[in-house]
Amino acid sequence: MPTDNRFLDLNHLQTLALSTLTDPVLLMVVSGAHLYGFPSADSDVDLRGIHLLAVPALLGLDLPKQTVTRTWDDGGLEVDLVSHDLGKYMALLLNQNGNYLEHLFSPLVVVETPWADELRGLVRQGSITRHVYHAYAGYARDQWQMWRKQAEAGAARIKTLLYAYRVSLTGLHLLRTGEVNANLIELAPVYGFSHLLSLVEAKQQEKVALHLAVDEHNAALTLLQEQLHAAYTESHLPEKPANRPALNDFLVRVRLELGWGKGAAAWNG
Repeated sequence: MPTDNRFLDLNHLQTLALSTLTDPVLLMVVSGAHLYGFPSADSDVDLRGIHLLAVPALLGLDLPKQTVTRTWDDGGLEVDLVSHDLGKYMALLLNQNGNYLEHLFSPLVVVETPWADELRGLVRQGSITRHVYHAYAGYARDQWQMWRKQAEAGAARIKTLLYAYRVSLTGLHLLRTGEVNANLIELAPVYGFSHLLSLVEAKQQEKVALHLAVDEHNAALTLLQEQLHAAYTESHLPEKPANRPALNDFLVRVRLELGWGKGAAAWNG
């Protein structure tokens, strides 16, 4: 799933991520506009990851913080990092949260481990259900409605419109094929929306004086909502996760292997 990463230094981002997280990092990727295929030169860098809390920290009366967040300025570019403990991350996956599926399968990998790759395999084997529809259709509607309000106020933004299309097409593709692909540049031609590439180019070049055909885009996004619902009813994805026991076994095994502090420094350098 290639994407435009002209503005990324993955090695530098790895250094930033590993200096921020003290627990073993199982996965760190780039999400946001870079993943979606339409970054601008000044787009924020969204780092999303999975770390592993130490087992002793999980045994006390008070559960430790499961999510680490940090935002900082890196040479004039904003970097936003969010990382979840593996257990929390897997729970979010099982809730059919599309964001976390997209993070797991992002091709813009900053930190990779065999455990992350094993988790991808498990998710492919039956963790994604047809009910992922609700997350994608709902978020697409939210972005569409936001764009309509902007248009009514005479301030329609290309970015908001592209988000509405991107989420719609990612959800449609996932329901039809079972494949997670968050890249609008790839999906648009496949589903008859090649004309969106001109909007992507305009956003990347920071053009602001661009006519957006409101009625045309409203009709297209209405059709995509209908196609999403049809794909939901016809999807071959399972009704519920088919391999929850295997996921549980994976989580327990990784905690036992890494959660006592052994190997973390060696693995993450």
